[in-house]
Amino acid sequence: MRYTKCQLPDEKLLIPSEKQDEPREGKCLQRFSQRACKNILLILALLFLFTLITFLLGPYCGRAVHAIFKGVVRPWSVPKGLAEGEPQIPSYDDFRTFWKKSPGKWMTADACWEVEDRFDCYPADGASQEGCEARGCCWRPPDKAKTAEDFPKLIPDNSTRNGKFGRLAVPMCFYPIGATSYRVIDTHNTTNGLFALIQRRITAFSVYPSPVELLLLKITFDTPDRVRIVLTDSQKERYQVPFPKLPDAPEMQKEKLNYEVKLQEDPFALQVVRKSSGLVLFDTSAGAFSFYDQFIEISSFLPSNFIYGLGEHSDRLSHSTQYTRFTFFATDSQPGVNIPLYGSHPFYLSVEENGDSSGVLLFNSNAMDVILTPAPAITYRTIGGLLDFSLFLGSSPNQVIAQYIQFVGTPALPPYWALGFHLCKYGYGSLNRTKEVMQRNIDAGIPLDVQWNDIDYMDKSRDFTFDPNKFDGISRFVHSLHERGMHYVIITDPGISSVEDAGTYSPYDDGVALDCFLKNASGGILEGKVWTGERTVFPDFTHPNATAYWTKQVVDFHGQVGFDGLWIDMNEPSNFGDGSEDGCPASSLEDPPYLPHVRGASLKTNTVCMTAKHYLGLHYNLHSLYGLSEAMVTHSALLTARPNRRPFIISRSTFVGQGRVSGHWSGDYPSTWEALQWSIPNMLNFNMYGIPLVGSDICGFNGNTTEELCRRWQQVGAFYPFSRNHNSLGNIDQVCI
Repeated sequence: MRYTKCQLPDEKLLIPSEKQDEPREGKCLQRFSQRACKNILLILALLFLFTLITFLLGPYCGRAVHAIFKGVVRPWSVPKGLAEGEPQIPSYDDFRTFWKKSPGKWMTADACWEVEDRFDCYPADGASQEGCEARGCCWRPPDKAKTAEDFPKLIPDNSTRNGKFGRLAVPMCFYPIGATSYRVIDTHNTTNGLFALIQRRITAFSVYPSPVELLLLKITFDTPDRVRIVLTDSQKERYQVPFPKLPDAPEMQKEKLNYEVKLQEDPFALQVVRKSSGLVLFDTSAGAFSFYDQFIEISSFLPSNFIYGLGEHSDRLSHSTQYTRFTFFATDSQPGVNIPLYGSHPFYLSVEENGDSSGVLLFNSNAMDVILTPAPAITYRTIGGLLDFSLFLGSSPNQVIAQYIQFVGTPALPPYWALGFHLCKYGYGSLNRTKEVMQRNIDAGIPLDVQWNDIDYMDKSRDFTFDPNKFDGISRFVHSLHERGMHYVIITDPGISSVEDAGTYSPYDDGVALDCFLKNASGGILEGKVWTGERTVFPDFTHPNATAYWTKQVVDFHGQVGFDGLWIDMNEPSNFGDGSEDGCPASSLEDPPYLPHVRGASLKTNTVCMTAKHYLGLHYNLHSLYGLSEAMVTHSALLTARPNRRPFIISRSTFVGQGRVSGHWSGDYPSTWEALQWSIPNMLNFNMYGIPLVGSDICGFNGNTTEELCRRWQQVGAFYPFSRNHNSLGNIDQVCI
């Protein structure tokens, strides 16, 4: 048989040439078509086989790809047979480049299969598939049964921010496998730690304005059981919490450490590992890491599901890790489950299966959300400052808490009388009524040690005054208490009336003269409205003149009313309006790109403008420090007013380390059985934070109690370190009716 060459554009085919009567071109096309059909069928068969194998083995193979791609391999995510040195998949940059060229093409392949550890990529409201994938993230609704049974949405519905807190649904928009934005480009070891430069990838997605391109990582081996990790901008100074001052690290020998720090360079991640057990205590390979000017997000796997702390919120002692959110921003709120309350303590304690424990503090005062997820893992989202972590190791919770308290400041020893029983009510209305209720309790055999008065003792609700008619004779009354071995405490708020005639109200005149009131964005004195019903101003307790100003007011008033302690309330600071009486300027400080889940869906709700100016900086950064700064200045003032005697201060708003200068009460708990239950973990948590002088309003503050509830609460309250019965205006008396 002869063969004839048929010339085709891309190849040469040899075909039999028997039928010479047929045109050569026709023979070529006929034979070519037959062979093309066979090739197409073969390709389709191979594609079907590949699809079947991918469907059956995809999750297994995907885990292997994930393990290689991540770099830091978690033991439970590595299939057998996966060993170092095996072929590597394309780099993260390759994935990102492909994604930018073909959006969404790889999301359902290697990087977006269903995984247990979902980290929310679209934490703001309004997430959609289009918006999610525009961020380079995965969009996939979770299993319906899981959503309904294991991970319920908030009750009420979580569709809007206003008033919705706590439990979250499984995120539908989540980070793909290997999502990262930074890599280490240089490291330098020191005698007790290391420095590293961390660079943002040019292929990283920009979700928020002003990403920080070059970060500085500083790791310090503080003690054998404490390590400090700081991440900040390497080229621009950022706000850092100014107080309390944390101790400097002593020189350490690395071989004495009970932990090991592992740094992964590309992509950036770090681990802190307990040497004795090999357990990873802190692991930032979880989720994704972002660092913008007004949005910082970092996640870490947790060593255990047993997590405690993260205050101030009303919740059970051990927190759920089933997508539970905690918001940190000092807020004048009515207590409810996981609602952000008066103080900020971003510290958690983790207890491992064998009893070993660890604790982590994020020393950051900006508004933030913290989310616990089922991995278990924790995600931090803060809108300012820097990341300043301190991690503590111990063989028991007691060892960890002892280290933490030593680190942030040991609590002040209260006066002995402060551990007795205290009595108060908002709404006595007069000195005579105060005496009547007090005597009724004494006659009933109640061991009363301290009598209090709320703001109704004041003249027109003005600080450092008393009503000359309804509370005439208050000085003699306090003297009589002292003769009986009892003590007296009064309330004061930071809001100072600014509408008085010049020369008639020294708390305002002195503050103006010393220039120590909070300023608005344009430099004038910021005015809000609190109890007086008129305009009020707020002392700037970070100002160098603030201590002299506040001490003068305390000493002068102590000369009129010989009180023994001060109750500082409304110091979040609370404002009956939003921002100021003159409004707040349009600014990213007032409306940041990411808004934590604060009350009222606005940072300025019932407080002052975020653009307000303190001596030490912007209120945007210093807001949650206001209560601590007032407590520090008040502590100094009481030492002057009552020399050689221990100051007694109870503050509503608190921050890290405040136990050095004040105690705390849990605020306006309602008269309910649920609130009685909340009071116990609240008391235990504040002991964990180093503020042991703590308690709740016995029988509840808001609403009328019942005889049974009040009896049981009084029994529990006897064990509060700070034991006070107190309730609100218009409610029935709660003891010895």
